[in-house]
Amino acid sequence: MARSLKGIALVVTLGTLFSKFGGLLRQLVIAAAFGVGAAYDAYNYAYVLPGFLLILLGGINGPFHSAMVSVLSRRPKREGAHILAALNTSVSAFLLLVTVILVLAADPLIALVGPGLSPELHAIAVVQLQVMAPMALFAGLIGLGFGSLNAADEFWIPAISPLMSSLAMITGVGLLWWQLGGEIALPAAAMTGGVVLAAATLVGAIFQWLIQLPALMRQGLARFQLVWDWRHPGVREVWAVMGPATLSSGMLQINVFTDLFFASGIAGAAAGLGYANLLVQTPLGLISNALLVPLLPTFARLTQPKDRPQLIHRIRQGLMLSTASMLPLGGLFIALGTPIVALVYQRGAFDADAARLVTGLLMAYGLGMPAYLGRDVLVRVFYALGDGTTPFRFSVAGIGLNVLFDWLLVGGPTPWGNQSPFNFGAPGLVLATVAINVLTCLLLLLTLQRRLEGLPLRQWGLDAARLALATGLATCASWSLMAWVVWPSGWMGLIWQIAVPASLGLLVYWGAGTAFGNPEVTQIASALRRRLRRR
Repeated sequence: MARSLKGIALVVTLGTLFSKFGGLLRQLVIAAAFGVGAAYDAYNYAYVLPGFLLILLGGINGPFHSAMVSVLSRRPKREGAHILAALNTSVSAFLLLVTVILVLAADPLIALVGPGLSPELHAIAVVQLQVMAPMALFAGLIGLGFGSLNAADEFWIPAISPLMSSLAMITGVGLLWWQLGGEIALPAAAMTGGVVLAAATLVGAIFQWLIQLPALMRQGLARFQLVWDWRHPGVREVWAVMGPATLSSGMLQINVFTDLFFASGIAGAAAGLGYANLLVQTPLGLISNALLVPLLPTFARLTQPKDRPQLIHRIRQGLMLSTASMLPLGGLFIALGTPIVALVYQRGAFDADAARLVTGLLMAYGLGMPAYLGRDVLVRVFYALGDGTTPFRFSVAGIGLNVLFDWLLVGGPTPWGNQSPFNFGAPGLVLATVAINVLTCLLLLLTLQRRLEGLPLRQWGLDAARLALATGLATCASWSLMAWVVWPSGWMGLIWQIAVPASLGLLVYWGAGTAFGNPEVTQIASALRRRLRRR
């Protein structure tokens, strides 16, 4: 089992690495072309609903994918093909209706998401939403198909598929840049740029669906026919997990709507959140997929009472490895946020003011890195146990708290002026999300403790505290070296300004973690050494 997990993790990591590199290159192209201007700022509001559906339904860690893996892993492929065809039929019918609604109601939906947008940005966002509306249909097909492939131990295609979206976006923006040159960032070209961004996004989603079809046919899972079968036990089992899980994940995405609602009154905040989120999601996605994709089928196979000790071991493995990898990453974002943003984005239309905005957001994200991945690990334990209701309840509670925290941390705006003494600007929106994720992790852990009756939470907490202390020492070392040394100018100077302090920080983290007796630090370091020796 352990060897199999390592093999799966390697495939997923390599595929995700290509996808994340493509995503980073895509964002570099967008930043250079549009900066935090109208076309991309409006795009972040228009993309909320289509992007929400793509992440929710089509994401490799989304509820459609998780439900299909949980159910089909225990069933023969012939039965799996029937289940997939039945779900494709019913889901597609519903999502076609959603597509029509998005097209017809684009104007009020944009007004709801971004009430503070200028008329120009509102008009651009409306057109962009109408163009991207068909992504709703493809999102469902992508999630169901990739979940079926993972259940059949096919991991490469799902991991590499996001690269298709990035290539479509790079091609679209590149062609527009070839046509307009330096005029691409001018206000007069904002609508054209916005339409190109939306059209390229839709094309990318279509390619993500198309790339899975040969693999589905090779696995005997593809049936190009309408199947209306609601009574099949496998179909009902998928819906039993997928329904609450979709609502739960959807509740989490409502927090994104809330953030953008408050961001609409802060100039460039939506675009800044998009740029900072990409820097976070690139390494987070790599580590998340490497951990979660192989662990989910493992959790699903360890649900019997006799397997309880092994399940608890795997839960600890997932939580500690995610904490041991996310804490130092967050520390590096906090210590080295300024040179990281400057190196990645600061060119073309992306100026120093945009860099300062994104740096503050990146540092805020760094504070919550462990909670992002820890929450996902715990949620998937509940999915494997056939319980999508518990995460859903916590997600609903988190919505109200997120509204409150967003309001408090951006000054408490009211028609009568600000009512809160805490105004962190755009970073306050990220800090609110961090607080929600931390609370959700704690509640999920306590609930799991009551259900499994054997989680050594005190010991796990002590292990996490030692990792946090090692991270604190590493962060201080990285920041001190970065701040005290006079680094060369230019992009080579930025590379040195990041690489040398980051290397020192990681060495301090490894040394402290090893001295504190954290086996996960040693395990991660050993895996990296083996990987480097192979090269």
